[in-house]
Amino acid sequence: MKVPLRIVAVAVTLGLSASLGLGAGHGVAHAERPPAVDPAARPSGDPAVPPEKTERPANSNCADIVTGGSGSTIPTAQRSLDLERAWKFSQGEGQVVAVIDTGVARHPRLPDLDAAGDYVAQVGDGTEDCDGHGTFVAGLIAASRIDGQGFAGVAPSARIMTIRQTSKMYQKEGASRNKSPEDLPEGYGNLGTMASAIVRAVDRGATVINISEVWCGSENNVDGKIGAALQYAVEKDVVVVAAAGNTDTCKTENTVFDPLDPTADPWSKTTMNVVPARWDDYVLSVGSIDANGAPSKFTVPGPWLSVAAPGENMVSLDPRGSSTAVGALNQRGEQGPISGTSFATPIVSGVVALVRARFPELSAREVMRRIQATAHAPAEGWNKYIGYGAVDPIAALTDEVTGPLPPKTPTPPKSRQLAVPAAPPPPDNRARDVALIGTGIIAGTLLLGYLASFPVRRRFGVRGDDM
Repeated sequence: MKVPLRIVAVAVTLGLSASLGLGAGHGVAHAERPPAVDPAARPSGDPAVPPEKTERPANSNCADIVTGGSGSTIPTAQRSLDLERAWKFSQGEGQVVAVIDTGVARHPRLPDLDAAGDYVAQVGDGTEDCDGHGTFVAGLIAASRIDGQGFAGVAPSARIMTIRQTSKMYQKEGASRNKSPEDLPEGYGNLGTMASAIVRAVDRGATVINISEVWCGSENNVDGKIGAALQYAVEKDVVVVAAAGNTDTCKTENTVFDPLDPTADPWSKTTMNVVPARWDDYVLSVGSIDANGAPSKFTVPGPWLSVAAPGENMVSLDPRGSSTAVGALNQRGEQGPISGTSFATPIVSGVVALVRARFPELSAREVMRRIQATAHAPAEGWNKYIGYGAVDPIAALTDEVTGPLPPKTPTPPKSRQLAVPAAPPPPDNRARDVALIGTGIIAGTLLLGYLASFPVRRRFGVRGDDM
């Protein structure tokens, strides 16, 4: 069964968020935890070619890019991460970050790009990016630093590996036969090719894998290959970072926690799965925050959320040139910014690369724990939109991390009787009383002295008969 994917940029941004084929949403009443992994379900990563013939229709033009963001001004997201300080500890040296996406275009600020394969076009190496999405993602991870430019990737010394496994501009060969010329292509990519791309990235030496695309629906038995591929990655000491998904494509709102049933299993309140995000034993699932640190309105909530990162109004690399970009036009000519959990995810992948370079002795699971343990936690400790909180590069590179993570549930409210304060001792007024008495005596003495200062006068009269 072929399962459609969504690329999780905001729909107006790139036109990449619509379903790539078969609709989802049918199945059981609620989502379930992923089943036990069946290692036999793991696909091969070779050959890196589409499993069937594909085509790019004549009317499928590559996305137009909105350039901008160049110059010395540091983008808001980058400034909030304090990367200049983080780079004193690590710049991601020696790390290879696989971008499983729409391809990554060759760009002067992505030196030594590893073209690792193409599951979309019969003849391709992963460096065609007609959608623009994959290049945006790669730039946020590892765009090199250059003088006079404020923008750079989170891990500017890391190297990008590109594997194209989905595109809105392609479709199965012959799909246009029953369409009118103005119809948009169906898009191409599914969970099977994603799983193969994960295995291929691991086998080719990636240390970090970024997946900024999702499948979402209520079915629970469609992603066994993904689970097997993700388990394989962790066993081979590779950290996988995946997007939480956007509400424009994953339209069902997961309740996760019901205030009327606060002790219920959060998975029982989850009606929609997001893959690969739901495999949270094997991935870091990433939500988005805005410039003020608040959860982005488009993040799909779920019990699998690990951390969050800036994901709105980003600056990245231009897939059509050598400069930077701030947005794109979709196939309908609508312009939008680079926003979505797609673009929060590479921020976390970049931080993972920084940590792996600074602490090469840490295993993939230890790196995942460090990223979550050092995040800026929300008041309740964990929540369904940002997980354990906003990723903090400085803390991830410098803090001491010990002990296990708390469970992925908000800290429950507690009722506690405050101690009744003891009755205060009676006031000691002796000093005041002595002062008042002394003052009264002095005042009385002064008054008597004042009165005594007046002469006592007698009036003597003369009687008439004494004359």
